[in-house]
Amino acid sequence: MQFLLLLLVIAAGMGLSVEAGILGPLSGEVGDLWATFSIFGVGAALTFLLMLFFSPRQSPSFFSQPSWTLLGGVLGPAYVVILTLTTPVIGIAMTMIGILAGQVFKSLVIDHFGLLGTTRRKIDKRRIIALIFIIIALILVAQG
Repeated sequence: MQFLLLLLVIAAGMGLSVEAGILGPLSGEVGDLWATFSIFGVGAALTFLLMLFFSPRQSPSFFSQPSWTLLGGVLGPAYVVILTLTTPVIGIAMTMIGILAGQVFKSLVIDHFGLLGTTRRKIDKRRIIALIFIIIALILVAQG
């Protein structure tokens, strides 16, 4: 099961690269913020349809959740705006590796301290080495 989930995550990562490639030309035509809005507008409509047909009917109220959990709603558009601005300038590979470096670094910190309600997973040598390899990849691609 874990292997299948890993494949799903890899596929999602590939989708992010495609999204970054789409956002560049779209922003050139309609502007950065309209391109970002279009991504979230289509995503919101699709999510609404999925919720309508597949969401549990007796789930807890959205408004009864802690307010800090809504931060993802702020981070998502910021992420897409950054993709929209950077991809045409530095390319998809640099953008994705830079994002990956930031994600892995922050994920290690979140795991290590068990932040945001996650299970604690200590930073060890293997995880640090993995982060170093990602930073090396970023440097190598930047020089290419």
